[in-house]
Amino acid sequence: MRGGSHVSAVTDVSFDLAAGECLALVGESGCGKSVLASALLGLLPENAETAGSALLGGLDLLTADERTLARSVRGRRVGLVPQSPAAHLTPVRTVRSQLEESLRELAGVRKPALRAAAEQAAERAAFPAGHLDRYPHELSGGLAQRAATALALIGDAPLLLADEPTTGLDRDLVDRTVDELRRHVGDDRALLLITHDLAAAERIADRVAVMYASRVVELTDAPAFFGAPGPRHPYARGLLDALPEREFTPIPGMPPELTALPAGCAFAARCDRADEACAALPGLVAGAACHHPHVNVLESPRA
Repeated sequence: MRGGSHVSAVTDVSFDLAAGECLALVGESGCGKSVLASALLGLLPENAETAGSALLGGLDLLTADERTLARSVRGRRVGLVPQSPAAHLTPVRTVRSQLEESLRELAGVRKPALRAAAEQAAERAAFPAGHLDRYPHELSGGLAQRAATALALIGDAPLLLADEPTTGLDRDLVDRTVDELRRHVGDDRALLLITHDLAAAERIADRVAVMYASRVVELTDAPAFFGAPGPRHPYARGLLDALPEREFTPIPGMPPELTALPAGCAFAARCDRADEACAALPGLVAGAACHHPHVNVLESPRA
């Protein structure tokens, strides 16, 4: 609820994520990506309503109480790499002291092993040991991101959730940041990368989920999405076509307000394929929630 009105921030979103896999959740700002991350961590406002389930290791994250979330989920089952790491870090404490605190709470490390363990945790995220005694405001954007990643990895959580981890970084730092995140995906860990940076998603993702106006409108393998045959949903294809290295053609119009979503396809007002069928809400069929998806070259065109 917002100002007495109902905001449908995330609606009918469904996907799975296996260990060893990176799923990139992409879309324009305001489509609901970060709200989804907050829901998984139990960080929504008190007046928010959730329904459905989000299962992780047999625990439903959406119905877990605050005590369970604080003691068993955050840091232990889900490691968060936040959008603004400098703001996420405690400003009056050094990186070393924050790592040591997390090591005590999440890994049970005690003195005199804390100092060495903090240095190992920093090394794990490629954070230079020479900067451990610095405060967050003394770090560059890239180093602050590595510090946040080091904290997220301490609990060996099976899910690493990176919420817009490359915001404000230059291209070289973006590549290094996502490469570092991908390095920690393995037999016992998956990565959910929430981003509006399609180049970052293309670099490391195995699959791509595209959100628009609170819903997932496309879910497909990354090579097929970024290469051939390309996205099936017109909005997803428009996102790629808007990139400077592609057609550099913007999507016309603006997304609808989440307080006033249409009954049918939310993208219809911006879509050159829309017709009367789009007055009905499309389901996610063959990876695309669209009445008139782009046809895969392996498919037969509709009559």
